[in-house]
Amino acid sequence: MAKNHIIPQPTTPLQKGARIVLGLFMVLAGIGHLTFQRKEFQAQVPNWVPIDRDTTVLLSGVAEIALGLSLLFYRKQRPKVGIALALFFIAVFPGNIAQYLNHRNAFGLNTDSARFARLFFQPVLIVWALWSSGAISFIKNRRQVEA
Repeated sequence: MAKNHIIPQPTTPLQKGARIVLGLFMVLAGIGHLTFQRKEFQAQVPNWVPIDRDTTVLLSGVAEIALGLSLLFYRKQRPKVGIALALFFIAVFPGNIAQYLNHRNAFGLNTDSARFARLFFQPVLIVWALWSSGAISFIKNRRQVEA
């Protein structure tokens, strides 16, 4: 079977439920970036980002909405969306580190220990995106086809 014809494995009901929750969470977070949580999200933008904090928050909000909606509705490319979302979570992780290192309060994270504990949730999000989208099975199947 050619590389381009790999059919994603169906996901389990548990994966589907987890994917729906994650997709809705991403859409809500994206809306928050654009509206009622803009200031909170600005606390996570590292000082070294070359564009202003508000623009960074707006752009990441649009990306989150697009990824969330894609996770919910783009069935044919769901594993690739899961991979893209995992990469997005990796890309924004420096913001969580910056919030911790710069002692910036946001989202109820008002102590260093709370901000530090938040850092350990990012790997959970990465695995959640990969598992719930079927990306892990997709990657394994692709390797087997290419072998």
